Parts: sequence; C-alpha cells; structure tokens
Amino acid sequence: MSDETIEKFEAMLTKGMDNPMLRLTLGTAYWKAGELARASEHLSSAVQQKPDYSVAWKILGRVHADAEQLQLALEAFDKGLASAADNGDKQNEKEITVFRKRVLKALESGK
Repeated sequence: MSDETIEKFEAMLTKGMDNPMLRLTLGTAYWKAGELARASEHLSSAVQQKPDYSVAWKILGRVHADAEQLQLALEAFDKGLASAADNGDKQNEKEITVFRKRVLKALESGK
C-alpha cells in the first residue's frame, strides 16, 4: 500500500469513519511499511472495537513479534486463537498456531 493510500485511509479516520476494518487496513499497511508502533496502535484499536476479530489479533501478534515483543505477541496470538475457534475460522486458527509456535520457540531460546 502506498503512502498516498495510507493518507486516504487516515483521512477517512479523521472524518469519523472509524471502524475495525479501517483500523485493520491501516494497521496492516503500517506494518508492511515497517512502522510497527503505528501498526500496533491501529490494530489494538481494531481489537478493542471488535474483541473477536481474529484476523486483527493475528496481525497484531505478528507486529509484536517483529518488534521483538514476544510476550505481547503470544498474548495476541492466544486471543486470536480463542476468537478463531469461537468463530469457526479454521484457516485463521491454523495460521495463528504456526506463528504462535515460532514465538514460543523464540521465547524458549531466550531471544
């Protein structure tokens, strides 16, 4: 996503069009741009607005993992797993399980 696209979504947010999908989109865009703090801010807002948003939990966990905040990543993945299971989202559940195992391995190795 380009900076121009991010600006358009930020403008939507400024106009009061705040919703979990917009926050997920912005969080993902900032994550891909390497702006982990901004990504975390938007993804955290998405899951506050919609606590069972397993996709947002998954991306938030990945952002925390990339920022080497492994305990926060594990917590996000755990919440995402619970949400995915409750929603019957098997694919997301599988993906979160893979990322969660990576974080556990990193925690065990003392990274």
